[in-house]
Amino acid sequence: MTIYVFGTGCGAGDLIDEALPADRIAAFVDREGGGTFLDRPVISLEQLAGRDYDLLIVASREAERIEADCRRLGLDPEKLLFLKNHSVIVDRNRRYEPARTVLGDAYVDRLIGSERLIRVPLWTERERIAGPGSDNDYVRLKTLEALCLRLEKVPGPAAELGVYRGGFARWINELLPERKLYLFDSFAGFDPAESAGCAAGFSEAHRAASAEGALSALPHPEKAVIRKGLFPETARGLEKERFALVSLDADLEESTLAGLRFFLPRMCEGGYVLLHDCMNPKLPGVRRALERFEAEAGRVHAVPLCDVNGTLVISV
Repeated sequence: MTIYVFGTGCGAGDLIDEALPADRIAAFVDREGGGTFLDRPVISLEQLAGRDYDLLIVASREAERIEADCRRLGLDPEKLLFLKNHSVIVDRNRRYEPARTVLGDAYVDRLIGSERLIRVPLWTERERIAGPGSDNDYVRLKTLEALCLRLEKVPGPAAELGVYRGGFARWINELLPERKLYLFDSFAGFDPAESAGCAAGFSEAHRAASAEGALSALPHPEKAVIRKGLFPETARGLEKERFALVSLDADLEESTLAGLRFFLPRMCEGGYVLLHDCMNPKLPGVRRALERFEAEAGRVHAVPLCDVNGTLVISV
């Protein structure tokens, strides 16, 4: 059976780490094509259209655009499996039998009927968060919007530690367009010493991120300040800065602990720290980092969110 996977990010990485070994994949597919991912070639969707295959697994959240491109290129819809349907209530998948053969019943059953339609909050006067990417984690994004509305009288810039491809930074930049936005990331993957036990697909997806790609995702890139390298070394010179909003999305224990130690004492009164993945069973180091920080500094004032990966909103 010839299998292709659309996506070279965390969705594809999770698929490889959980269900499908990379050596069973003929190639990965992405918008531009070129290069490799987990030592497999990366081709464009146009290149795939001229090949014979049994299954294209779409591990990207841009399902609507990819579905339209597949239709335009005449790809067989029965050979598509969308892993990320989000809040779309129409199942794009025509049949699951080929996927069950490849991935197994347990994995495919997790995908079926798991989505829920979430009402738009009544306080939303207009959709600031809309368009491609806005359905990736609706609860997390709408909470961000609500928090930003409360920052009108809180001074200071925003920051994110763990930018990846700029998906969340994009919305911080959209919601706080007048504020400086510090972006801390190696843009070369995790520190090898810290990520030694991480799954291969997860690590590879983060190695593919770049500062240029993150900036291109921002609506107001002129407000962004890239701090490229390993944290906390990249925070040198900012010891006197005070922040209004910080997204901590470092994934791993030591980097998360370093973020908590640096940012929490430097938050303006009324500001917020969003600790992502705090209840994510795949990234237990984030919760351990919080426990270690609270053992040092005392319990933080925080509210957990029921978003996809369990964000903790820390208020200052």
